[in-house]
Amino acid sequence: MLTAEQMMAAHKANMETLFGLTHKAFESVEKLVDLNLQATKAALAETASNTQAAMSVKDAQELIALQASLMQPLAEKTAAYSRELYDIASGAGAEFGQVAEAKAADAHKAFLSVVDNVAKNAPAGSESAVAAMKNAVAAATTAMENVQKAVKQAQDLAEANFNSVTSAATTAAKPAGRKR
Repeated sequence: MLTAEQMMAAHKANMETLFGLTHKAFESVEKLVDLNLQATKAALAETASNTQAAMSVKDAQELIALQASLMQPLAEKTAAYSRELYDIASGAGAEFGQVAEAKAADAHKAFLSVVDNVAKNAPAGSESAVAAMKNAVAAATTAMENVQKAVKQAQDLAEANFNSVTSAATTAAKPAGRKR
């Protein structure tokens, strides 16, 4: 049985975790707002500059050359923005994941403590039931570790795919800018 002090300590720890996660979430939102403000300011400045350049064009060939010259920087800026956005999201996800893993580990330790306590106080002749319960806990632990490994591998694969797509998009814009 949990004592009142243990329940209050658990509640306090949970509230501290909640406030910590809320703080991290707001930090991520702030980073996202800053990123979008910077991108918007840069886009406005570039639009003004590109509009002035387009107004000074004398013929269609010059306009096509201007458009082509804008493709590569646009692709690079889009890739950089996407990368920043991905970094913000994956950083927040990683922090939330670490807290979840720590809380799961704490819960697992508490459960193992209960299992050990039950085993110590089990009546004679219930050794097989206690052993079965411990085996079930060990199997669940192994399964959880395997799931965590699979999630990590999926995250690594997603990041590799994101990097590949970003690189391909930037590279694809280079020939397009030169062809025209």
